Amino acid sequence: MSRQNMIVGVIGVILLLFVLGASPVFIVDITQTAIVVQLGKPVRNITTPGLEVKVPFIQEVTYFDKRLLDYDSSAQEVITQDKKTILIDNFAKWRITDPLKVYQAFQTQRGALRRLDDIIYSELRVEVGRHDLSDIVSKTRSEVMSLVTQRANEKAAVYGIEIQDVRIKRADLPEQNEKAVFARMQAERERQAKQYRAEGAEEAQKIRSEAEKDREIILAGAYKTSEELRGEGDAKAFKLYATAYRQDPKFFEFTRTMEAYKKSFKENSTIVMSPDSEFFKYLKQR
Repeated sequence: MSRQNMIVGVIGVILLLFVLGASPVFIVDITQTAIVVQLGKPVRNITTPGLEVKVPFIQEVTYFDKRLLDYDSSAQEVITQDKKTILIDNFAKWRITDPLKVYQAFQTQRGALRRLDDIIYSELRVEVGRHDLSDIVSKTRSEVMSLVTQRANEKAAVYGIEIQDVRIKRADLPEQNEKAVFARMQAERERQAKQYRAEGAEEAQKIRSEAEKDREIILAGAYKTSEELRGEGDAKAFKLYATAYRQDPKFFEFTRTMEAYKKSFKENSTIVMSPDSEFFKYLKQR
């Protein structure tokens, strides 16, 4: 390319930039709002799409997206109530509700996003600091993030920003702390398991003791009842024997002797006694 052609190209670019900058017409897309700025001060807030005009060279246009936007933070350290340091990576859904306030505070959408990051991280750090690590990794997490969303939205509303939802994508331990924390958690679980086993053994012993006590009470009651019945039976038998003896002493003696024979002379029994024993007197009679 010759030097002359290069000069012509540079002049063409300058003229194009001049024409574009000097154009009094600009377009606001349906997804946008626009702030017209004159000498650094906002003079118009355009919220409807269409073709608009401005004063060339004196007025400039700053655009803001009016759609629901995504915010995705980098992982940041947060300390829990039980003094555990964790890395939290979170995201949020947000929108610009008042572009004029956003411009007055930050001038650009990028500036608003930086402030949004500060607000969310601040509220996340405060709320996570009120809970133990086990709460953050359990179902309580949703309650924590609901509070973070509410409080962050209250602060952001001052700047014309609405925060609809804040969520934790990932919560990890820093690499240097991970092993130590896992070791402490394992030791705590083992301690709890040992305590539960001891409590279970104690409860089992109580149940066995109660069962043994009930058994002794039941057996004692049954033994008492059986002795009472046996006593009553013996008394009735003695009464019958006494009545029989009074009515016929010889027959009573004979009956008692026959019962003694029956009990003594069982099958294959051997008894050594004197032939003159009174025990055999009824066997000697013909």
